[in-house]
Amino acid sequence: MKINFPKVKLRFKLKYKKRILHLLKFGFWFTTGALLTIIFITGFGLFYYQHTYGNKIYPGIYVGSFDVGGKSKQDVENFFNNRNSLAKNSEFVLTSDYAVATISAGEINFGYNSPLLANQAYMIGRSGNFISDVSLITQAYLTGVYLSPSYAYNETQLSDTLQPIAEKIEKKPVDALFTIVNNKVTAFRLSENGQTLDSQALGNKILSYSTSLLDAKTPQIIAFPIPIAVLEPNITTDKVNKLGIKELIGTGNSLFFHSIPGRIFNVNLASNRLSGILVAPGETFSFDQALGDISAFSGYQQAYVIQNGHTVLGDGGGVCQVSTTLFRAILDAGLPIVERHAHAYRVGYYEENSPPGIDATVFSPTVDLKFKNTTNNYILIQSQVDLDNLSLTFNLYGTKDGRQVTMTTPVVTNETPPPPDLYQDDPTLPVGTIKQTDFAAWGADVSFTRTVTQNGKQIIFDTFISDYQPWQAVYLRGTKS
Repeated sequence: MKINFPKVKLRFKLKYKKRILHLLKFGFWFTTGALLTIIFITGFGLFYYQHTYGNKIYPGIYVGSFDVGGKSKQDVENFFNNRNSLAKNSEFVLTSDYAVATISAGEINFGYNSPLLANQAYMIGRSGNFISDVSLITQAYLTGVYLSPSYAYNETQLSDTLQPIAEKIEKKPVDALFTIVNNKVTAFRLSENGQTLDSQALGNKILSYSTSLLDAKTPQIIAFPIPIAVLEPNITTDKVNKLGIKELIGTGNSLFFHSIPGRIFNVNLASNRLSGILVAPGETFSFDQALGDISAFSGYQQAYVIQNGHTVLGDGGGVCQVSTTLFRAILDAGLPIVERHAHAYRVGYYEENSPPGIDATVFSPTVDLKFKNTTNNYILIQSQVDLDNLSLTFNLYGTKDGRQVTMTTPVVTNETPPPPDLYQDDPTLPVGTIKQTDFAAWGADVSFTRTVTQNGKQIIFDTFISDYQPWQAVYLRGTKS
């Protein structure tokens, strides 16, 4: 008896494979049909939904807390325009150091961006992307879709309204200038930051109040400073010099009204010759040495000077106006003064804008004005002469190191009246001519103190004493016939 087992096994495998293939085909066509059915039903539902809400926003869509579902774009736009009208009387008070501007919300059309919000709400579910649209419509129907409110204002109207203030705020940056020729600064200018009204920051600030202003039931007043943007120069002071000359550390000023032309000329000449001098760290500055020869040979004209107890015409009259003004700048800078001398009598020029006692005379080579640069950087001396207003200013530039200067008000004691007027015959003057050559001045002792502190510690304390003699008025009386 013979049994063929392999043939039976082969028939079984073929039969099983056919069943599996049949099941797979059935599953494929069933799934495909189901998907097509779902797509058809979904597509039909989307078409029906879009047709039903053809010109309206789909249900379940919100702008902020406002339900805009089922409304047309125009309805939504009208709704937010109405909200804006309720806030049109609210005001923005924009302050600055230059002026104050008050602008109503209505003037700049401030409020909800109605057209944008209406269009955004309407376009949800209408992108043209089938899956995205179905997803958003379903989400809106089940849980809601929430849009953030969008706000706007008329930038052109705001800019036009603020233009007068913007022009006052506007300041162009200034590039630094620093030129040295033969160890003297011939051109100097500190860099300065410019400024401008910061329109972007202003707009952001205004929009930041949108919610509180538009939700309020009554008109609001919102005040804040106008934001100002700093404009940095292309060339800063630090870039043009490595000497530490970057800021003002001391200044002094004096007036010289009623000066004769020769004196005005000499003040201008001497101050210009000192302008631009650099004083190194640790160096002692000498006024006499820096100015050099003071005579007609070096360009000076004749003006009144104090010589041998008298006021007479001499070369360089008026240079003491320069030394006095520089002395005041040195005091203000908190620098140690090595040498200083008071005038023989109280000179009216030096008290035109200052108490008595804050002066310094020079007479080369025996009477000098000296100070020491005890800072860690160079000091630049700069002068400014205003010939229209007869004013002289000295500015000292360097690097501030924390010095604080306190000066007491000068104390005047032991005042003595001037001697009687003196008349002297002068055969060079016509008869009847009277010419005053000296002016009366009261004698007095004047003193003041200066305290300089640094980091809370006293580094300088000095007392300046001036012993002014009483001065006699002298008149020349013409005798020439």
